[in-house]
Amino acid sequence: MSVNSRVSEIIKSISPLNEAAVLEAKKYQSTLAMPPESMGELLEIGSRLSGITGLLHNSLPKKRILVLCADNGVAEEGVSSAPQSVTASQAVNMTRYLTGMSSLALHFKNEVQVVDVGIKCDYDCPEILNKKIRKGTASFLQGPAMSREEAEKALLVGIELSESAKADGVSVLGVGEMGIANTTTSTAVLSVLTGLDPEEITGRGGCITDKMLSHKKEVIKKGIELNKPNKDDVIDVLAKVGGLDLAAMCGVFLGVAKNKLPVVIDGYISVVAALCAARICPLSAKYFFPSHCSEEKGYKIAINELSLAPYLNLRMRLGEGSGCPLAFEIMDAACTIMNDMATFE
Repeated sequence: MSVNSRVSEIIKSISPLNEAAVLEAKKYQSTLAMPPESMGELLEIGSRLSGITGLLHNSLPKKRILVLCADNGVAEEGVSSAPQSVTASQAVNMTRYLTGMSSLALHFKNEVQVVDVGIKCDYDCPEILNKKIRKGTASFLQGPAMSREEAEKALLVGIELSESAKADGVSVLGVGEMGIANTTTSTAVLSVLTGLDPEEITGRGGCITDKMLSHKKEVIKKGIELNKPNKDDVIDVLAKVGGLDLAAMCGVFLGVAKNKLPVVIDGYISVVAALCAARICPLSAKYFFPSHCSEEKGYKIAINELSLAPYLNLRMRLGEGSGCPLAFEIMDAACTIMNDMATFE
């Protein structure tokens, strides 16, 4: 079976939520000892979890954050304030629970799985799962970031990671990333998918200067003009101006829908990957749960495209999956309402 046909087969296997279970959950919620709808978004989370699992009462005992790591060749164009070596060093630090995301994950007893799909620099860390497709992408100012086959392989890595999570008994996944210059690739992808000018949606990423921001916008514009990605073909967009991290994350978002697992969107990179998955298969978006509102400029555009609203606004902009441990706690609260709250009866 070719890579393309495998991806197509997986997409076709994604099914809608169990609407009977959603309705049963909402009916049960109407009997809870409170004014109607007074627990707001927690009720929506609870009913949607029922639609995913088919169960009225749910729990999320095993939580895992997947961190997809890859370097982006466009970093060579001076769009980032950090060198590419940071991708490898931070990936290693995540396995030691020393980063913002992983320290939160350790506190809340969440699993963290760090995955190399395209780190450029060498490192020595057996705790990182090696799924490397190539050592970083090319700069999209020199041509496509990667081949279509490589983008499809990255999608399949993400799908396989979600399948492994299901087999391991994971209750909910979170999707994070590590990759220098991935706000540039994400903005290029978002610009193509929405038709919005990079001038409107390009943010500062890792706190770049005004001069670098202007340059970043120009690099994105030129990359899109040079490669002419087809906005109606998400894999073409990912291959031409995206990144291996984005493509693999997109695969996770598709894979959870196939495997009927809830998944948490982190920040900007994560939401663009989720939007890619939803454009490939609109049904997949029903399995997505937003975490926090990223400070990155394009985040609100992408989350609105998904018709979702973030649960938290903490002015965070780290990435890595740092919003996922917090969202997991909110989802646990939604389960508590369904499981422990008294009914009028």
